[in-house]
Amino acid sequence: MLSFALGPISEDKQYAQCIAYMANKNLNAAKAAKKDEFYTQLTDIERELQHYWPHFKDKVVLCNCDDPYESNFFKYFALRFNQLGLKKLICTCYNGSPVQGNELLLDFGDGWGDPKKIAYKVEITEVRDMNGDGAVDLSDVRYLLQNDKNVLSILRTGDFRAPECIALLQQADIVVTNPPFSLFREYLGQLMQYNKKFLIMGRMSALHYSEIFPLIMQEKLWCGANFNISAVYKAPYENTLDANRKFVLSRGFNPDNNYIKVPAICWYTNLDHKKRHENIDLVCRYSPEDYPTYDNYNAIDVGKIQDIPCDYDGVMGVPDTILGQLNPEQFEVIGLGSGDLAKLAGVKKNYRGRSDLAYTKNGKNKCPYSRILIRNKHPQKI
Repeated sequence: MLSFALGPISEDKQYAQCIAYMANKNLNAAKAAKKDEFYTQLTDIERELQHYWPHFKDKVVLCNCDDPYESNFFKYFALRFNQLGLKKLICTCYNGSPVQGNELLLDFGDGWGDPKKIAYKVEITEVRDMNGDGAVDLSDVRYLLQNDKNVLSILRTGDFRAPECIALLQQADIVVTNPPFSLFREYLGQLMQYNKKFLIMGRMSALHYSEIFPLIMQEKLWCGANFNISAVYKAPYENTLDANRKFVLSRGFNPDNNYIKVPAICWYTNLDHKKRHENIDLVCRYSPEDYPTYDNYNAIDVGKIQDIPCDYDGVMGVPDTILGQLNPEQFEVIGLGSGDLAKLAGVKKNYRGRSDLAYTKNGKNKCPYSRILIRNKHPQKI
């Protein structure tokens, strides 16, 4: 295990650390209660990032919300720094992590509190073969962090909303991370405010947020190449659910080592990728018998993506999984079929008194689950 010191600490830095501790104490408790601390597996990052390599040349990449000593996002970009042609890599940690110190132990040498709870940043502008073994690997990154004191510095709080972290955000060209799920709205809002390119992970349920779905309609945000995945994360929480443990084992991880399955995850981005421009093959044709019309909105219901009729030119309600394969040249997104956004789209109240799409079939009322309203831009002519 490696350790290094940053030397004597000033009174100002002692004050900053005290403020950081007090400011983050409640945030830490909230994060623990909401179980926000998940560490993405390198294989999941590699599977998604392979679709975006051309975007990164000569760019400054920021991985905030990522402890460099635990985050596989940091490891991914540090190891591929030269291959991607990065200009700079910045990684920040708001107050360490519950599992920090497994690989590199930070020793700030001042006797102040727990060194695992210090907020800090890492900035890398080059990664070289430091140990002369003929290859650039994680040992070279360790050597760089251990020996170049210009690479690492202490932050006051490390919170992505703090001025010090906003300043780093303003430097960045692209942000790549797995932000806290409970702060997803606020986190994405900040990225949009500062007009940043990004690739981030989040729950599928976020697609229905009133702050997020309009961005999809405006083509300012879309889903990444991998959609609706069940990801295995490293987490500081005990995995006690039998079904969850079995899934983790099936992926080659030991649930006793705090690996946990988190279902219904997708990537959110405003970086273009080839899969976004692939058409869905449409083989079905419209008939009133097969596609019921909603009672409270002028559109038809389509139960499965593969059943979208190729010749229908009106509005259709389709499962929200369409967003994982939506080609903007093929379909226009009209609105959301449930909740407050459905009301804004003109969906009237249904038989339950709610603004959710509903239809009647064989004399029975039905409210289908989670519909997105779309229109085919190029329907086939009969």
